[in-house]
Amino acid sequence: QVHLVESGGGLVQPGGSLRLSCLASGSIFNIGAMGWYRQAPGKERELVATISNNDRTNYADSVKGRFTISRDNAKITVYLQMNSLKPEDTAVYFCRVERLGYTYWGRGTQVTVSS
Repeated sequence: QVHLVESGGGLVQPGGSLRLSCLASGSIFNIGAMGWYRQAPGKERELVATISNNDRTNYADSVKGRFTISRDNAKITVYLQMNSLKPEDTAVYFCRVERLGYTYWGRGTQVTVSS
């Protein structure tokens, strides 16, 4: 089992920045891809960004150039630096980790972009 805890969400004005963190614990050996997804009210969960265990990254078109995903394998943590935030970025952000064919999700952290 892998336990994921997200942090760093909150309320920010348009144009502002936030940095999300997701710490993995439990069976942390052989963790593969890590990523961030988000779900806005009334919408389906969508991919934001992923990073492989050899640091290959993938981003949703809507966040390219504004968000940066990174990982610290020593700390078993994945980060999401979010800059130039827009109201449409408002959502619950979920951390996702793959390990030996299984997928694990965190409980999410709320990000609200509003003036």
